[in-house]
Amino acid sequence: MCWGSIEGNFQKNLTDIRIAIAGDLHGSWSQDDLDLLLELNPDGVLFVGDLSDGDLRIVRAINKISIPTAVILGNHDRGRDGSGDVLKAQLDLLGEKNCSWNLSKWALNELSVVGARPCSGGGGFFLTTEVKSVFGEVSLDESVFRIVSAAKSAPLDFPLLILAHSGPVGLGSESSSLCGRDWKLPSMDWGDKDLGIAIDQIRKFRVPELVVFGHTHHQLRIGGNRTRKTFAKDLWGTSYLNAACVPRRGIDSAGENLCHFSWVEFSNNKLVHASHRWYRNDASIAYKEILLNSNN
Repeated sequence: MCWGSIEGNFQKNLTDIRIAIAGDLHGSWSQDDLDLLLELNPDGVLFVGDLSDGDLRIVRAINKISIPTAVILGNHDRGRDGSGDVLKAQLDLLGEKNCSWNLSKWALNELSVVGARPCSGGGGFFLTTEVKSVFGEVSLDESVFRIVSAAKSAPLDFPLLILAHSGPVGLGSESSSLCGRDWKLPSMDWGDKDLGIAIDQIRKFRVPELVVFGHTHHQLRIGGNRTRKTFAKDLWGTSYLNAACVPRRGIDSAGENLCHFSWVEFSNNKLVHASHRWYRNDASIAYKEILLNSNN
């Protein structure tokens, strides 16, 4: 389990926008998760993909969430059927909650969310047969263009958040880096090339406040019981958050059933708080790992 370093019993900051982020689900979403989410009552919720391996029941459950919701699908969501039928069925069910290569149409106008390339498996740029069947032959340049164009369509009055399954290149090449390859040696930067280029181009007209993604799980596969770095801020002021705590449900040493959400808060159009949180069934916080806490 990916508890990492933890702190408890922090007071909640007064902020304008509160966003819950569900990391790679891998099938872990039930009525209990929905009940917890509704009890937490954030202003919006983000899903970073790998919902399941094409289980439409999970997608239907996410589609029923009444809180403003934005979803990007991951590599496990492509269906692995060659035809793209399973992938298309998920996209159809998600409707406007899906923000692949687009500006999210969610009802939370105070925060713009732009979706990156859907179903990414990281490692530069690659489209599976299923993705090509649904979206066509999209080149690296076209993918960059779509992400940048979506960002250009976002209003300048509110912060810009980019939602991806895999993070961008440029965040480190160690196995413990935010997008580092940890399943075989040598370790390397396993981020998305198109997303990295797109962020560079977006900076020419605005600075994204936050990039949220998953895919590379917090618990490293090799090298002992180690966890990866999950948060960084670059020289331009963009923050990067890896939300892929897998499994996101577990039991701690005290026997408490816990559920993970990453959590971010914005005030005056700036990201002022980011954390990983493990909630009890009654929606109280059992543990909190503070990643950013600033009122500047």
